[in-house]
Amino acid sequence: QVQLVESGGTLVQPGGSLRLSCAASGFTLNLYPIGWYRQAPGKERELVVIMSPTRYGDNTNFADSVKGRFTVSRDNEKNILYLQMNSLKPEDTAVYYCNAARFDLWGQGTQVTVSS
Repeated sequence: QVQLVESGGTLVQPGGSLRLSCAASGFTLNLYPIGWYRQAPGKERELVVIMSPTRYGDNTNFADSVKGRFTVSRDNEKNILYLQMNSLKPEDTAVYYCNAARFDLWGQGTQVTVSS
């Protein structure tokens, strides 16, 4: 059974940092494009970043709103994708999801709240 489970969301102050995890089971993360998305209250779900494996290494595409602040990495041994979020802003408040489009698979989401 293929599954994605996000974790790591919490309340953090503006300017703070947070690392989210997306643990996969039933398939190998580094073989497929995996995305992080977020959905703020009253807004549509939006792409944060997609990491795609290529023969030359991983290709990452970030949303303009998070470029320079967020990074993505993967632990192949643990089969986990991480989203490192720095310099967090109140507008980063959202439920964060990871997605494996190949399987039409979403995790349950993890809440990130940026507030003083």
